[in-house]
Amino acid sequence: MYLDIDGAMSYATVWLNGRLVGGWPYGYNSWRVDLTPYVEFGARNQLAIRLDNPPESARWYPGGGLYRDVRLTTTAPVHVAQWGTTVTTPEVSERSATVHLAVEVDNTTGAPVQVQVETEFFELDAQGRPQGEAVARIPAVGFDIVAGGSTKATSRAQIASPRLWGPPPTQQPNLYLAVTTVRRGGRVVDRVETRFGIRDVQWDPDRGVIVNGEHIVLNGVNQHHDLGALGAAFNRRAAQRQLEILRDMGVNAIRMAHNPPDPQLLELTDRMGFLVIDEVFDSWEKKKTPLDFHLVFPEWHEADLRAMLRRDRNHPSVILWSVGNEVGEQYDGEEGAAIGRRLVQIVREEDPTRPATASMNWAKADMPFPAEFDVINLNYQGEGIRQEPEFEGTERIRTPPSYPAFRAAFPDKVIFGSETASSLSTRGTYLFPVTPLQSAPVRDHNGGGDSARQLVSAYELYAVDFGSSADKVFATLDRHPYVAGEFVWNGFDYLGEPTPYYSARSSYSGLIDLAGFPKDRFYLYQARWRPDLIVGAFAERIKFKAVLLFSVLWSPRPDLPMAHILPHWNWPGREGEVTPVHVFTSGDEAELFLNGVSQGRKKKGPYQYRLRWDEVVYEPGELHVRVWRGGREWTEARVQTTGAPARLALEADRTAIGNDGRDLSFITLRVLDAQGRAIRNADSLVRFEIEGPATLVATDNGDPRDLTAFPSPERRAFSGMALAIVRAVPGQSGTVRVVARSEGLEPATVELRVGDDGEPR
Repeated sequence: MYLDIDGAMSYATVWLNGRLVGGWPYGYNSWRVDLTPYVEFGARNQLAIRLDNPPESARWYPGGGLYRDVRLTTTAPVHVAQWGTTVTTPEVSERSATVHLAVEVDNTTGAPVQVQVETEFFELDAQGRPQGEAVARIPAVGFDIVAGGSTKATSRAQIASPRLWGPPPTQQPNLYLAVTTVRRGGRVVDRVETRFGIRDVQWDPDRGVIVNGEHIVLNGVNQHHDLGALGAAFNRRAAQRQLEILRDMGVNAIRMAHNPPDPQLLELTDRMGFLVIDEVFDSWEKKKTPLDFHLVFPEWHEADLRAMLRRDRNHPSVILWSVGNEVGEQYDGEEGAAIGRRLVQIVREEDPTRPATASMNWAKADMPFPAEFDVINLNYQGEGIRQEPEFEGTERIRTPPSYPAFRAAFPDKVIFGSETASSLSTRGTYLFPVTPLQSAPVRDHNGGGDSARQLVSAYELYAVDFGSSADKVFATLDRHPYVAGEFVWNGFDYLGEPTPYYSARSSYSGLIDLAGFPKDRFYLYQARWRPDLIVGAFAERIKFKAVLLFSVLWSPRPDLPMAHILPHWNWPGREGEVTPVHVFTSGDEAELFLNGVSQGRKKKGPYQYRLRWDEVVYEPGELHVRVWRGGREWTEARVQTTGAPARLALEADRTAIGNDGRDLSFITLRVLDAQGRAIRNADSLVRFEIEGPATLVATDNGDPRDLTAFPSPERRAFSGMALAIVRAVPGQSGTVRVVARSEGLEPATVELRVGDDGEPR
């Protein structure tokens, strides 16, 4: 009998019947303890888990307690070891794939045993269910295991015409299942299932990441582990919703910042086709906060790293291992490099099929530290750090644009930005004046911030001092085409690190706010990242060689017709004042009209990623933009001055949910005027009510300053929006009515169906 813990925050110790069994200090890793010697069979047993989450243990909100799943696992004395199957696909073509399988079997008895191990391989459908007959088999192989020992059996199989795993839209995340059966004396004693994907990943220093012969530009984001209003406790549906929103923006890659994720998150990235950087540590021996992992790194780094590698190595979405983020050892010359070298060696022992890296925000190309890693990951250095004139003569770290230096020093290694931008904004909030620069630090005097109200302008031109705007990052990447892509800091706002206003609750750096509502910056990235949908649909149906050919011909231009106007156009008191208008679009030319009067036609120049009309004088009415692409009409968009708040509107992301106690519906509230137009600056106080077999789990509005408790049924709309999260009562079915009320406004209702036949998660 084993206790399997997917994550416990932190310094967990397990007690059974008053006896200490074991534990694990690092709160993010998965681990197992053997309960067998302590179990009183046939009697009542008491299991206790003690946790200690000290203050100042992280730079962000770590959560606390048993925030991931805990399982009691019962096996036969002879069984497949924990994470005991390893699947690799070293040879992949359109005709066949070679699958290598290693199976480790434990014998916990006091005598030697002989076992037989066989494996069948099945294709999985879109819901993750096996379909049809086995596509390949590994016949039974017999071997002996000494008393109390383990043996690893290795074998291979050929799968004809494999369905490859790859990132959408040009590829599909097809999955397979290996079903391994262990027999002892002809009797089945264990059966384990291993999901995997068949794919070929190559790292080209000139082009970047090549998946199944196709060049994939990394359009990535960094993600912390919390789920906004739900806190740090993992919820599969909440994580899936985040990934769906990111995919809509054009994201194809996720960096797990800065720790091993919940294993269910990797199951989602496998099924949805995201490329993943799996990261293990934020600190080594040098601390970032007084009580972080540096306290136990010397004794625990090997166990923690091996645990992550063994748990996650069968996930096809994982393409790169990261052993550290911005560690202090970057500064330590050969001594710091030696630690990196030791960690990389562990990676190669456990998984020689993937490269290893560590993200650097300070180490330079001529230092020993970067030489130890297979891939060069740069945080902010690619664009340059604090290069603006106002930082000249200061003692702050200043770094010139560094991609060329690393390229010259490591011409045989792939280079990409593992953290880029770190732009800041408060959704729907626009401050004046607007900087004429492409990128500027957040300051009250330049329109970037309002420190008295803890707001950052949503014109999306402002960044943390060491960061850059999206526009500046795009230009740097386009000037250095050998860079494999970027991982923006960050996808969603997260709890903690509320730069630049440290009494707020959450970050300002997300492309999407804490409630899951896109900021304006979302559309700037969507304009760049969303690929040709027609090409994608075609490429999904073609095989390996065709992808090789087609990737040469296909240019990843953003062919989603879209245009987004900012700011909103409700500015009472600004009549006659200059109010700049910016347009984010996948087109290349546009004309802006205010109340039918042209404000001029503009075309994107080299290294320009937005269209700016910085001299528009505010008057109430309508902004209308017409967009062209390649000389042809492409799309249009409108923003209008709205009336006073008149009614509320509710929209559920899913109207049918399961009643397992975990499934969720995320319900968006908008404040509308009498004509049904969303009021993008409304702040009405709203109360949510639930009728039927469901509960209100949390509410939010994306305002980083709002310290209202998340479970509160009352929430003030922020920039015209709020969120309610609803969960069905476990085991109950029926209709649920969610009602939103606000004084003086027409209420809104949305109905949900809950039951065991809810939508698949």
